[in-house]
Amino acid sequence: MNRFLLAAALLVGAVPAAAELPIAATLPYPVVEIETSAGRIVLQLDRPRAPITVENFIRYVLDEQYDGTIFHRVIDGFVIQGGGYDADYRERPTRDEIVNESGNGLSNVIGTIAMARHTEPHTATAQWYINVADNVRLDPSARRWGYTVFGRVIEGLEIIDRIAQVQTGPGGPFPSDVPVEPVVITAVRVIDPPETSTE
Repeated sequence: MNRFLLAAALLVGAVPAAAELPIAATLPYPVVEIETSAGRIVLQLDRPRAPITVENFIRYVLDEQYDGTIFHRVIDGFVIQGGGYDADYRERPTRDEIVNESGNGLSNVIGTIAMARHTEPHTATAQWYINVADNVRLDPSARRWGYTVFGRVIEGLEIIDRIAQVQTGPGGPFPSDVPVEPVVITAVRVIDPPETSTE
């Protein structure tokens, strides 16, 4: 845990200060709407548990980084992953990698959103995935880092299921798991939270 705190202290300046963000984005549990060609998904993020990850994600949202990207990896019974490539499989440029916050007590259970990364633990940038099953094997253990969960779906679980079940195959640089008919993320926005939204 000490190495996490040290890394967080070193990299806290890599994300914008809360004062620079719109009011809705500075809330402890900001709400984000994802419009896709398959339907609408609404997320509630968890800043208290994953402050660096939430700030990073929101900055990409405000920069419209995800608009026009696709779900490029879809595995029914596992995850749907996006945020990195457009419909022509061009990879979007990213900012610096962020600290891994997987030891925050949040688990990779169905309906949660988490950061994708390379094998090394502190390599997440812009790509994320939504769990379509309970994937607790992606959580941290005493011997390894996990994948950082930083929010959950509060509307649109049926849309996630719909995306998870699309036909997949090779596409662009990927040998498998790419939707045959692209599932496009048309827009991602921070919105005012519903009055019933609670932690």
